[in-house]
Amino acid sequence: MNRTLFKKRMSNLIFTDEFSKKVNIVDKWLKKYLAIQEGNTKVVYEAMHYSVFAGGKRIRPIIMMASYDLFGDKTDCVMPFACAMEMIHTFSLIHDDLPAMDDSPLRRGRPTNHMVFGEAVAVLAGDGLITTAFEVMLESGVEPKVASKAAAYIAKSTGNSGMIGGQIIDISSEGKTIPIEILQELHAKKTGALIVASAVVGAMIGGASDEQISAVNAFASSLGLAFQIKDDILDATGDTSKLGKPVGGDVDNDKNTYVSLLGLAKAQELLNKHTELAKESIAVFGEKAQFLLELTEYLLKRDN
Repeated sequence: MNRTLFKKRMSNLIFTDEFSKKVNIVDKWLKKYLAIQEGNTKVVYEAMHYSVFAGGKRIRPIIMMASYDLFGDKTDCVMPFACAMEMIHTFSLIHDDLPAMDDSPLRRGRPTNHMVFGEAVAVLAGDGLITTAFEVMLESGVEPKVASKAAAYIAKSTGNSGMIGGQIIDISSEGKTIPIEILQELHAKKTGALIVASAVVGAMIGGASDEQISAVNAFASSLGLAFQIKDDILDATGDTSKLGKPVGGDVDNDKNTYVSLLGLAKAQELLNKHTELAKESIAVFGEKAQFLLELTEYLLKRDN
């Protein structure tokens, strides 16, 4: 084995180990915040728990932790916000799967929340997650001005100018072919906003300067776009057993994906371009950015 290949394999092993450690830390904190409560409201805790611990990759909280690590050295400070981000992301998935939205029976290879608990409890589980998220952030113990600024940023990224706004564009575009510019706006809001918020809030809590936050924002904006393009490619070409859902559906029934609008080859080219832009933006932080650089590469090559 040549030296370059050996170093690359060692780097991959170190990244995989660090990624797993971060997932375990997130899960430990989430279990503390979402412990199932006995009594008349037990079912909503069970429903929240069911979806939060359904096998998610924890990408958003891990991005927040890694962004914080560029500037701060007390990881516990960022964990309430990292867990809140995972709660908000899961709330969006529960609601997206509802019959009134995407009407999805499967998520990550198992029945969606409303298929198990019914629509009413699923709605309330999503509501419970988003309200718990803000409770956790505002009781985090982080300096109040920083905590309120971070929570406000996440609220804006979740709301009408962020994720919810992207969902509205998505709903209004059903059955139509939209220009690529609108597709990019849709996903910058629906998918990208929470990825950007994860990186920016991590930097905020770590004490980054405005200039440093700008570099982190540029990184996450490119990463969010690359993440969505990769999702579209996987929806068109992936393995059903790995994705936990049927493949090909978005291309056949939805006119508005990067693959359907640009073709597979151009979508792959755009994915590579924005992956490189993300890596260039974060490389300014030198060795401290190694984990985020490898995370970007990992997301480019993922199969689910």
